[in-house]
Amino acid sequence: MKWTDINDIAIELSDTHPDQDPLKLNFVDLRNWVMALPDFKDDPKHCGEKILEAIQQAWIDEVS
Repeated sequence: MKWTDINDIAIELSDTHPDQDPLKLNFVDLRNWVMALPDFKDDPKHCGEKILEAIQQAWIDEVS
């Protein structure tokens, strides 16, 4: 997975952290959790606020 795999990341985060509310998560933790996913293989420098916002929104959509 790469940073651009927004929906796949959101699904994995939802499965990995089912008790977390993505609305209450700060971007530092979100970034760390994405990088800790077992299938994630991308450069941490390729991540920015827009990508994290998109991941957060996809995660919100996934749990709604």
